[in-house]
Amino acid sequence: MTTPAGSGTGFGSVSWWGLSPALDLQAESPPVDPEAKADTEHRTPELDVLLLGSVDGRHLLRTLARAALWPRRRFNFYVLENNLEAVARHMLIFSLALEEPEKMGLQERSETFMEVWGNALLRPAVAAFVRAQADLLAHLVPEPDRMAEQLPWLSLGALKFRERDALEAVFRFWAGGEKGPEAFPMSRLWDLRLRHYLGSRYDARHGVSDWDLRMKLHDRGAQVIHTHEFRRWRDTGVAFELRDSSAYHVPNRTLASGRLLSHRGERVAARGYWGDIATGPFVAFGIEADDKSLLRTSNGQPVKTAGEITQHNVTELFREVAAWGRPRAAQGDPEEKQQRASGTAEPETSGAPAQESFTIHFLPLDSAQALHHKSCYKNRFQLLYVACGMVHLLSPELGACAAPGGNLIVELARYLVDLRPEQLQRFSARVGELAQAAGFAPQTGARPSETFARFCKSGDPALRSTGPALDSGAPPPEVLAPSLEAMSPPHGDLTQPLESPAPPSAPLQLPSESQCSLGEVLAPSQEALALPNSESDSKTRV
Repeated sequence: MTTPAGSGTGFGSVSWWGLSPALDLQAESPPVDPEAKADTEHRTPELDVLLLGSVDGRHLLRTLARAALWPRRRFNFYVLENNLEAVARHMLIFSLALEEPEKMGLQERSETFMEVWGNALLRPAVAAFVRAQADLLAHLVPEPDRMAEQLPWLSLGALKFRERDALEAVFRFWAGGEKGPEAFPMSRLWDLRLRHYLGSRYDARHGVSDWDLRMKLHDRGAQVIHTHEFRRWRDTGVAFELRDSSAYHVPNRTLASGRLLSHRGERVAARGYWGDIATGPFVAFGIEADDKSLLRTSNGQPVKTAGEITQHNVTELFREVAAWGRPRAAQGDPEEKQQRASGTAEPETSGAPAQESFTIHFLPLDSAQALHHKSCYKNRFQLLYVACGMVHLLSPELGACAAPGGNLIVELARYLVDLRPEQLQRFSARVGELAQAAGFAPQTGARPSETFARFCKSGDPALRSTGPALDSGAPPPEVLAPSLEAMSPPHGDLTQPLESPAPPSAPLQLPSESQCSLGEVLAPSQEALALPNSESDSKTRV
């Protein structure tokens, strides 16, 4: 068997890292209305952002890191994912990013983040941190009062009770609820995914990885990714090797997720790795930099690798987030100094960012098509962000949640190596059609980009008609969406072994069930555009 180009199977059905560089969401949102700001008197203006499929928090972190460059604003981030493991990773990543400097230094935090976020295998010290933090979060999830006290920037109030129970189960698995390496044999699971993906090309996998890197990623703007680091990631799942290679041998349980698979004629719950094995985590922080010297070349070759650029960017990101939390008077802000001298400024604490300045709200998994029914969400969000794997949720119902004059940012599929150039063009065209049907028009004067499509809320009712029919042969955005099973994995079974004589990884060998492919969803039914509540409820019940 040979996996053809354009199949989409390398994308997987669960996203663990972004496939686009991190954005400053303030730069993408409409500017603050001076008159509205005056009406609020001394109240800080708010920015409400809805993010679908942001998966790794990179946009949120960059927005917080760059906040000192903008007028003071309070952030309300509303995050909707298609699996609770992604919600758990958000919580883990932010608890790490906001860790007190006295407990963990800047370099240690940066290295820990890179390994937990992008490596399939961890060093024992990093794995111990994940277990300790997961154990803490597992105790906080069922106790809202303690969570509000220790993690005031986090809100789980919108999640359903069964989702909170399943979230606690995820953390308990991370904390080592199931002992031994066989609980999640990452190296074996990675190799099984790779063998199925490459098929008869498996023995020539180094040549395949070199081709995908040089002829696809490099041509699409990711020239700084080095052959050695990309090949290492394709072989082992280790993207960032900050220590000796022998130090990485503990499975990264944060990359585990559950699915319902067919095994010997029965539907069984299985835990495995269903994420990306084609592009890698290099794009989010590793191909762009504010310091352009990191991107320079010598004799036609980049001087720095994507891993080195990622480490620099993440370190600076965490440094800026910590600096933003210090009182502005300490940073030389004249306005703040004057307020403090007059006694009108609110007290702020040093260290982590002021906890009252932003809140991350996690929404129920299947709520994208129902948000507009609640008055608190209708016409609320100044900015909507939709990842390429969630474009199938872009609809008039979702558009109704955008505020008048609000903006929409859609991540395109530029860095999906499985897709041919003509498929990328058709995908971009289809995104434009869906955005128009949802009530958005292309931003006038927006800078051209092959990575993001930018729109603004349109007041023209004619633009809100039903979406145009899909051209034959044009892959719709649903090709990048996970199957219904992946949208609502059996979280209640995440900490339970398979009740089957086969080992947990055996169902991974069933190609028809292991991941969704482009060919299977080139012409999906209309029902696939929205996940029925009954289907979601039956799959997430604990």
